[in-house]
Amino acid sequence: MSADQKKPAGSAKTIKVTLVKGLRGTIHKHRESVKGLGLKHREHSVHVADTPAIRGMINQVSYLVKVEE
Repeated sequence: MSADQKKPAGSAKTIKVTLVKGLRGTIHKHRESVKGLGLKHREHSVHVADTPAIRGMINQVSYLVKVEE
């Protein structure tokens, strides 16, 4: 597994989130949500735990990210 595909320890279900658009011109809160998801630059992917808090962040920035179950 490469460095950009870290899986959270001890979680049963994870989802893969990929940043597909750049952050220029976006709302500050949306940029903070992307940062909170662990995404750093365009086309960067991370595996995150499937929790209600994470789902809320993904819903807020759904126009910037792609989600794979």
